[in-house]
Amino acid sequence: MKARNNMSNSKLVNYTKLSPNHSGKRIHSIDRITPHCVVGQCSVETLGNIFQNTACEASCNYGIGYDGRVLLCVDEGNRSWCSSSNANDQRAVTIECASDTVAPYTMNSKVYNKLVDLCVDICKRNGKTKLLWFGNEDKTLNYSPKTGEMVLTVHRWFANKSCPGDWLYNRLGNLADEVTAQLGGKTTNTEVEEMIKYGSHNTATLAFKKQLITLYNMKIIKTKVDNSNGFGNATLKAVKEAQRAGKVTVDGIVGEKTINAIYHLINDCNWAKDKKIANAKKALG
Repeated sequence: MKARNNMSNSKLVNYTKLSPNHSGKRIHSIDRITPHCVVGQCSVETLGNIFQNTACEASCNYGIGYDGRVLLCVDEGNRSWCSSSNANDQRAVTIECASDTVAPYTMNSKVYNKLVDLCVDICKRNGKTKLLWFGNEDKTLNYSPKTGEMVLTVHRWFANKSCPGDWLYNRLGNLADEVTAQLGGKTTNTEVEEMIKYGSHNTATLAFKKQLITLYNMKIIKTKVDNSNGFGNATLKAVKEAQRAGKVTVDGIVGEKTINAIYHLINDCNWAKDKKIANAKKALG
């Protein structure tokens, strides 16, 4: 599908520093968004300077600084050099997000909330009413988006990298739902429910189990998930504990309410921890 000629940039941009690292006009219309982790709590100014260097052979369409400000690095109508894949970057708006320097490359609330806003804006300007996350590489890369659909992809599918980090990767389903809800589209996790259920063995199940492991490490639940790659008895018990903690129906079914509840449990705990650290630093002067 050929690219449209009337592509615009986001009005959410706070700072512009255009990188020379790009391939010019896209040859495919925009139907993907690929968020990345910077691996550093960078400002938009620092991020813009990084991508001025032609030797790095990298860039992005947008960047989000640690304070939630937005960088325009490569015009949205141009193909950035961001995902180690020409095919993906020709059709994806790429977004570098400030993050911690160590795994799981956590992003603060200002960065995540601005990512939601930016995705909503990108979808609106490109005529999309729904953002999709399948959590499965093969399914996603072989999927042809319908009219009005935008699809999330990740860098780790195209290179031996952990990008965008497990912190964001485990929240992409929630990101898709939040964006779709703001677009007025119908949010549904029917396909996710089909993939993440008792007895399943797939990448979506593995990604979901990582969220349960996070809850266990945070001491929010007491049950460890199964050691195998699948969804077994221990994982089922952990899901029910998470549902109880999240105050949703305790039935062991991984539906939209359960996924959202786990997301909020993890985020609330992380943000409370961040606030505690910030207050401690403030007290120390």
